[in-house]
Amino acid sequence: FVMAYPEMLAAAADTLQSIGATTVASNAAAAAPTTGVVPPAADEVSALTAAHFAAHAAMYQSVSARAAAIHDQFVASLASSASSYAATEV
Repeated sequence: FVMAYPEMLAAAADTLQSIGATTVASNAAAAAPTTGVVPPAADEVSALTAAHFAAHAAMYQSVSARAAAIHDQFVASLASSASSYAATEV
């Protein structure tokens, strides 16, 4: 037997949507300071180190955007499932 509680699925979807929105906002706020690292000195090592930090930050932003898209798809699927279960129970 499968027991599903549509209201719990819907609540979980709402909570996950809120978590996703907070994560996206945090990543957006961190983008400029982390991708625009200024070298602490005018030497080659400082410039390379800053470039490496900026490259890692840009890679994180790219991976984070993909993860956010997957998260959004999961939340949409969960919300759709909640609606389907609720319609079946009627």
